[in-house]
Amino acid sequence: MQFKLTILTFLCAIFSLQAQIQTPQPSPAAKVSQTIGLSEVSVEYSRPAVRGRTIFGDLVPYGKIWRTGANMRTKFSTSTDLKINGGELKKGTYAILSVPNSDSWDIVFYTEYQAGGAPAELDESKVALKVTAKTMPMDYPMENFTFGFGDLADGTSGNMYIMWEKTMVMLKIDTPTDEMAVKSIESAMAGPTANDYFSAASYYRSSGKDLNQALEWVSKAVEMNPNAFWMSRQKSLIQAELGDKKGAIESAKVSLAASEKAGNDDYIKMNKESIAEWSK
Repeated sequence: MQFKLTILTFLCAIFSLQAQIQTPQPSPAAKVSQTIGLSEVSVEYSRPAVRGRTIFGDLVPYGKIWRTGANMRTKFSTSTDLKINGGELKKGTYAILSVPNSDSWDIVFYTEYQAGGAPAELDESKVALKVTAKTMPMDYPMENFTFGFGDLADGTSGNMYIMWEKTMVMLKIDTPTDEMAVKSIESAMAGPTANDYFSAASYYRSSGKDLNQALEWVSKAVEMNPNAFWMSRQKSLIQAELGDKKGAIESAKVSLAASEKAGNDDYIKMNKESIAEWSK
C-alpha cells in the first residue's frame, strides 16, 4: 500500500511539473494603441508567421470570412465615434473580420468579438460597419501578421495598416477632433457645471473645510440642477452642520420630493429620517 502511494505521489509531481512548462506561442499575442486627435484606438490580435507558406489565396483563401489574425478574433476598440473609409462606427469594441480578395478586402467591424475563429456566415444584425479597401503590394515581405498606424500629421485623422507577406491594406480613420475640441472650449468658457460645484462642496464638507463656502457651491449646484435629489440632500447636511436646522429641513424636503419622483428608496428613507431628527 505504501509503495502504491509513493508511485501516485511521484506521478502527481510529474504532472504538476508538466503543467508549469511554458513554451512560446506560434502566433504570439500583440496589442497596438494609437491616439488620433482626441480619440484612443487600439487593436488586440495574434501574429501568425509566414514560415515559407503562400498566405493569401492559399492559407487564407480568397472570398471567405477570415478572423484577421489567429487564435481569438482580433479586437478593435475606440473611445469615440469614428469614420472609417467614410463609414460611421460608434465608440466601443468590435471584432475585425475580413474577406480577402486579390485586389481588395471587405473589412467588417462585428459586434460579437468575444469568440474564436470566424463565423461561417455573417449575422447582419451584428455588422456595425462594412467597408472595402484596396490591396497594395509591399516591396519587402512582412514575416509576422501586423497592424500599424501612421499618417497622423493633421491631428484629426490617421491610417490603420494591415500587413502580411507582401500584401498591405490601408483604412482611413477620421475622428471628431474638431467637434470635441470646440465642445471642450465652450464648456470651459461657460464656467463650472452643477457637478463641479457639487463635487467641490462635497469635498469641503467631507474634509472639514469652510462649510459656508461649501454651502455657497452646493446652492449653485441645486439651482442649476433642481431635480438632482443627491445635491439637495448634500445641501441639507451642510446646513445642518452649520446649525441651520430650518434650512436643512427645507432642503431635505426638496430632496425627498425629488427622490420620491425618481423612485430612489435609499434617499427617501434618509431624508425622512433627517427631517424627523431635525424637527425635534
